[in-house]
Amino acid sequence: MRVAIAGAGAVGRSIARELIRNGHDVLLIDKSADTIRPERVPEAEWLLADACELSSLKEAHLERCDVVVAATGDDKVNLVTSLLAKTEFSVPRTVGRVNHPNNEWLFTDAWGVDVNVSTPRIMSALVEEAVSVGDLVRLFSFRQNTANLVEITLPEDSPYAGSKVADLPLPANCVLTTVLSGGDVIAPQPSTEVSAGDELIFVVAAEHEDELANLLAPRPDHPDDEDED
Repeated sequence: MRVAIAGAGAVGRSIARELIRNGHDVLLIDKSADTIRPERVPEAEWLLADACELSSLKEAHLERCDVVVAATGDDKVNLVTSLLAKTEFSVPRTVGRVNHPNNEWLFTDAWGVDVNVSTPRIMSALVEEAVSVGDLVRLFSFRQNTANLVEITLPEDSPYAGSKVADLPLPANCVLTTVLSGGDVIAPQPSTEVSAGDELIFVVAAEHEDELANLLAPRPDHPDDEDED
């Protein structure tokens, strides 16, 4: 797979190294001569160019890329790069880095972004995931499919603690993808047993999140919610 990364800062270089380790071809693009340091990622191709300029992207032969990652520290640049990659070069997949949470709503297919990666959202999700038991935590949103990657740590009082995966009456459009148990990563099978304290990771349609949470960690009705005589 060939991947072009706009932004050769710390984030872009880290992505490049990981992709190269996985056997992919990587092109790093940056408009700052000070940032172009090929010795930092010698296995990658480097290009001194402005990713917001159509002529620069033609020089980069973006039409040969399978994925374009807009990973600069400027949300405007990331949006323009994604839009040009998608509309002018028909790149199959674009990934846009969101630097400011107020701009996240812009990173959609209307701007040519297939997947947005919001650093603030990811960090807050990881904090929630680390301290929450029995609460459904959204880790990632799949924009194209209105589905989310969510996690829940099964509480002691869950009615399904000790149950087999086959016995979980999961809502429609919900798939259990991973069980993290005692430090082990388990690809769940119908016979896999889930226990209190296990971290369960699902792909679920957004409209079924509450149903899933209430199934695995039901909450008693709050007294204030009851009708008064």
